[in-house]
Amino acid sequence: MSKKKITIIDYGMGNIASLKNAFTYLGAEVVVTDDPEKIKNSNYVILPGVGSFKRAMEQIKRRNIDDAIIETAKKGNYIFGICLGMQLMGASSTEDSYTKGIGLIDNEVIRFSTNDTKGNKIPHVGFNSVNFEKKNSLFKGLKDGSDFYFVHSFYMSPKNLKCQISTSYYGINFLSSFHKDNICATQFHPEKSQGNGLQLIKNFLNF
Repeated sequence: MSKKKITIIDYGMGNIASLKNAFTYLGAEVVVTDDPEKIKNSNYVILPGVGSFKRAMEQIKRRNIDDAIIETAKKGNYIFGICLGMQLMGASSTEDSYTKGIGLIDNEVIRFSTNDTKGNKIPHVGFNSVNFEKKNSLFKGLKDGSDFYFVHSFYMSPKNLKCQISTSYYGINFLSSFHKDNICATQFHPEKSQGNGLQLIKNFLNF
């Protein structure tokens, strides 16, 4: 695999260190930045995130990172959203009041209810199986039902997404990843998912 230059967006709410370590381990050159110009000129962009959707969007808009992400997507460069980063790509979230997202996909982000989870604890924390079709290029070399590590209280429905997706079950089926043209995202943390996560990151680097 040739050495790839990866830009990780740092808007103050990402799990940067472990993510950077995972990409570096796989031979990528990693740049961490909040500079919109550097983001727009990057071929591979990572949007991480942990915490509040509303606060994250405030930080992203304050730095004009949302416009940079949209322009990057339009240029056809690769973008990978992780956990909250995936949710931020959606249309909106109800977390801490209604907040618009970046809008790369139309799906909304909603909170798990005890009805949804059939009494399972919220947040959903730990390893869970991920179900995908064999042709899903994000999961090349992995078996359907492979385990990945999750930490989240909010989720997206898989409905109406016409692209490669995966789902996981936590009382209900929820969207655990999507891959649409040059945009992909995972609700789980590949950088915390041991060998399966490293294989998925390697697949992204090979796009």
